[in-house]
Amino acid sequence: MKVAVIGAAGGIGQALALLLKNRLPAGSNLALYDIAPVTPGVAADLSHIPTPVSIKGYCGEDPSPALRGADVVLISAGVARKPGMDRSDLFNVNAGIVKSIAEKVAECCPKACIGLITNPVNTTVPIFAEVMKKAGVYDKTKLFGVTTLDVIRAETFVAELKGKDSREVRVPVIGGHSGVTILPLLSQVQGVEFSEEEVDALTRRIQNAGTEVVEAKAGAGSATLSMGQAACRFGLALVDALQGKENIIEYAYVESGSPHATFFAQPVKLGKTGAEAVLEYGKLSSYEQTALDGMLEVLQSDIQAGIDFTQA
Repeated sequence: MKVAVIGAAGGIGQALALLLKNRLPAGSNLALYDIAPVTPGVAADLSHIPTPVSIKGYCGEDPSPALRGADVVLISAGVARKPGMDRSDLFNVNAGIVKSIAEKVAECCPKACIGLITNPVNTTVPIFAEVMKKAGVYDKTKLFGVTTLDVIRAETFVAELKGKDSREVRVPVIGGHSGVTILPLLSQVQGVEFSEEEVDALTRRIQNAGTEVVEAKAGAGSATLSMGQAACRFGLALVDALQGKENIIEYAYVESGSPHATFFAQPVKLGKTGAEAVLEYGKLSSYEQTALDGMLEVLQSDIQAGIDFTQA
C-alpha cells in the first residue's frame, strides 16, 4: 500500500507522517511531499524510526513523484488559521492550492482514495470534485473530507464530562466541518445522559474547539497534533478497508445523495473500492433537528463557493 501525504512539512503533515510511519502495515510505502525544501529532511528524520515502512520525501513545485502509484492520498497542504480567522478566511489561499493538487491527482493517481484535510473542508471538497469531473476521472466513492477531528474531540469532551474512558465513547458527528455546520448527535451516545444545558454547552464547545486551540497557542499555530491523529485514524481506516478488512465505518464529508446538501458528513462504510455505502445517521432530538435546519444555508453556501471558484 502506498500512502502519500501532501503538505508533509507542515504541523499537521509532520504529525501525520510520524503516526503513519509507526502504524502503517508492514511493507507499506510512505511518500511525503511539500513545496518546502525541508521535506526530504523530514523523510530522512522519520526514516531512522525502526518500522517496516519505507519512506521518501519530495519537494518543489510538482507533487507528481509522490502521487504516482498512490493508493491513498492525504492532503493537509495550505495555510493554517491564526487568531481572529474564521475557516472562510482561509478560502482564497487554500482554494487555489487544493485546485492545483487536484489537477495533479487527476493526472497521476485518479483511482486513489483521497482524504482532504485542507480547510475550509466544506468548500475544498467540492473544489476537488469539480476538478476531477473536468478531468473525467471523478469517483464520489473515493473522495472524503476528513471530519474525524470533530469526532475525536466530541468523544474526548464527553468522556471528560461524564468520567468515562474516551476509548469506549462513540459520538456521531454529522453536517460539515466548521462552526454551526458541525453537529454532534449527543442524543445517540450510549450509556450517558445529558441535561439540556450540557447538550448546548457541549455542542458549542465541539463546534468551536478549533478556535479554542488557536487562542491557546497565542498566534503560534492551530490544531496540528490532534488533526494529525484524526487524519491518521481515517487514513488507516482507508488502508484497512482497501486491504479487505470488513465492517469499517467512519464519519466523513462525502457526496452522499443526502437531501440536505450535495456534500454532507455522515457515517460511511469503507470497503475495497472506497465508500461502499453511505449510512443513515439515525433519529435526531428536537435540539439536533433545529440545529440541522439552521446550518443548511451555511453549508450549502460553502459548497456553492467551491463550485463557483472552479468556474471563475
